[in-house]
Amino acid sequence: MNKFLLSFLLFIALPISSAFAKGGVVSSADPRASAAGQEILRKGGSATDAAMAMMLALTVVEPQSSGIGGGGFLVHHDAKTGLIDTIDGRETAPSVAQSDRFLGPDGKPLPFMQAVPGGLSVGVPGNIRLMAMAHSKWGWLPWAHLFVPAIRLAEEGFTVNETLNSRLEWAATLWKDFPEAQALYWRDGQPASVGALIKNPALAAFLKKLAVEGPDAFYTGANADKITATLADAPRNAAVMTAQDLAAYQAKERPAICGHYRVYTVCGMGPPSSGAVTVIQILTMLEPFNLAKFGKDNPESWHLIAEAMQLAYADREKYLADRDFVDVPVAGMIDPTYLAKRSHLISLNKTLKNYDADTPPGAPRRTAAISSEVHGTTHFVAVDGDGDIVSMTSTVEGPFGSQLVANGYVLNNELTDFTFAPEKDGAPVANRVEGGKRPLSSMSPTIVYDASGKPIFTIGAAGGKTIIMQVAKALIAHLDWGLPAREAIGMSLIYFNKDGLVLEDGPWVDTMKPALEHIGHVVTTRKLGLKANAAEWVGDHWEGAADPRSPGVALAE
Repeated sequence: MNKFLLSFLLFIALPISSAFAKGGVVSSADPRASAAGQEILRKGGSATDAAMAMMLALTVVEPQSSGIGGGGFLVHHDAKTGLIDTIDGRETAPSVAQSDRFLGPDGKPLPFMQAVPGGLSVGVPGNIRLMAMAHSKWGWLPWAHLFVPAIRLAEEGFTVNETLNSRLEWAATLWKDFPEAQALYWRDGQPASVGALIKNPALAAFLKKLAVEGPDAFYTGANADKITATLADAPRNAAVMTAQDLAAYQAKERPAICGHYRVYTVCGMGPPSSGAVTVIQILTMLEPFNLAKFGKDNPESWHLIAEAMQLAYADREKYLADRDFVDVPVAGMIDPTYLAKRSHLISLNKTLKNYDADTPPGAPRRTAAISSEVHGTTHFVAVDGDGDIVSMTSTVEGPFGSQLVANGYVLNNELTDFTFAPEKDGAPVANRVEGGKRPLSSMSPTIVYDASGKPIFTIGAAGGKTIIMQVAKALIAHLDWGLPAREAIGMSLIYFNKDGLVLEDGPWVDTMKPALEHIGHVVTTRKLGLKANAAEWVGDHWEGAADPRSPGVALAE
């Protein structure tokens, strides 16, 4: 039997929402990507090999969310040493970028969707340098082997699912100016319908080149020239990115940020990700409250979560940014004494009303300013038979990033994650644009350890600034309320906007909304674009889980 047919038959025989095995597991937001990770594990690959194969496959089948034209953050647990490492593959602003990049002629910030399409929003992509660093440290299979599933998908084609079709419909009005994107994803003058076959020969050819020549083929030579020309010739917001900008890009090892929650240790990415710091702040502020006793259906639980959420996000907006450019008081922000003081602001039976940032130990003078992140991105996890774990969030930012395509892959719009206004109230904004700087992110790849130091849970999510709350909510649901991974990530979400709380649409709204309003919250409801992926240790094996809101699946090795 053809080995690819055998792999497919094994794939369709497995459960679509969760998987477990004495060996490894993978989970991603698309079945084709999960199958790629499974294939690599079965060939003897490590968790890192499987995760990188999924990242490449997602470039093909989930172009609206992530890919090699974007960046990401990776958290790795080494089962042999017990060490946790993180790699920052966040995009960087071109060297010519100035703090007024997203200001109009009147000196005011551009409307967000005016800044997104075209070259102005594109940062130097980081995923291939991240992949190279991770593979050199923890890869078991040869580099070229990791490209095989993605090349096959690009050459032979894949079918459009409902998620991709909906994003194509969303982008339709933008794409009158972007014929290269249309050529790939439209059929007969319309966005490709569900079930349509998409082939991407340009991407297949480029992936083959990367597989043979290595990561320099992305950052130098013909591909670098293609990226710089694509930005310079963009039909909207033409911009400059130099060959040196690309050649100089480096993925960076960063220290993991860890904090304690009850008997557990929660670890994730530090700046320029705001994920770990903000998640840890939320959890630490909630620790004095017995959420397990209150329970998941109690409005008091969600009131407490909402109060801690808004306090933590206020600190996020004021202090977090790229630590290579800005003094970020990470230690002070997760200091237990500081967070105990913040927690004391939270009342069981009334709202705080004003959720202002405080001054953590070591904090510089700074003004809070709101940054923009849209609902894009993807997350995937891999665990191999040795117990190594990779939790990675990858993104091109908004749907189809900048709408620009180079060699068959989508170029990101990550620079619109910077705060457009460089100053507020006469003080510099931490997340302002600067050449070579990495924009603030909410991506939150996370690994949780039990009291003995054993990893028991890993999670991450997609969805802009909601990512932090998706992860925090799932951790509370799993650690406090004992829900299995799939139920924890599938629970409805509470979030907020400038008017008050936002409840994800669902059956809980009928009881939760009036109860929270009775406490004093202003509450609206709407659908939230959410998707998370996780894996948990159950007894003697790892079990993967995918968000029931997404088409994603978890597969066993």
